[in-house]
Amino acid sequence: MTSTALSLAIHGAAGRMGRRVVALASEDRDIQIIGGIDSHSHPLIGQDIGSIAGVAALGVAISNQWPDSIGAVIDFSMPAAVAGCVKHCITNHIPLVVATTGLESEQKKLLLEASKRIPVCWAPSMSLAVNLTMKLTQQITAALKDVASGIDIEIIERHHRFKEDAPSGTALKFGQIIADELEKDSDKTITQVHGREGKTGARTRDEIGYHAVRVGDNPGEHTIVFGMLGEKIELNVAASNRDCYAVGAIAAAKWLQSKPAGMYDMFDVLGLS
Repeated sequence: MTSTALSLAIHGAAGRMGRRVVALASEDRDIQIIGGIDSHSHPLIGQDIGSIAGVAALGVAISNQWPDSIGAVIDFSMPAAVAGCVKHCITNHIPLVVATTGLESEQKKLLLEASKRIPVCWAPSMSLAVNLTMKLTQQITAALKDVASGIDIEIIERHHRFKEDAPSGTALKFGQIIADELEKDSDKTITQVHGREGKTGARTRDEIGYHAVRVGDNPGEHTIVFGMLGEKIELNVAASNRDCYAVGAIAAAKWLQSKPAGMYDMFDVLGLS
């Protein structure tokens, strides 16, 4: 561990993703884990965060009390728990990485307000590969938007059977990137079509189709289809396990600690903005 190690607290540390952040961050010489926060009613309160994450004991217990001198917080909790985490970070001027998915409009608004006072990194997916694919999606859309025969863009996302929202926030972000490019410098209004059934009529040029698949334990897969007459392009990005989301969140926390107040995303972290 270096003398300038980042003092990290994980909010939602007892959860599935929180544990992976703990496990991977514990191996990083540039990070010192000083806090693992979770609900006061969680059955693992008081247990060592390293032990529950499957690594060596770290001498830090799961608690509902925040430690002092936090350098950054990674939130991998539940949407309903985000507000309390944001409030603590604002009060104590702590950089915040929000990796929790399925946020509602009120929670997103809260993050925007928080970013006026502290640095906040929020993205629908922390995966480095997903965000690089988003950049490719933006570039391909820009290059093909005016093709004479038209371009049909469909988004297919696959996730585990336990996922509660559809389409995924990542799929919607892909769609937003595409729509922004298609509407740029034009009078188009792009509509969203969620699945198709019955006699729908011919596909229009000004729509994006979304298709949500829920199967087994799939940790996340997205396919972006660019269809033209006579040819197509498909971008596919898939996680083989959930560590990619933890790795991205840790990278964001390390990057964020030196930044001024503002709203950032993984494009910023990767230097793609």
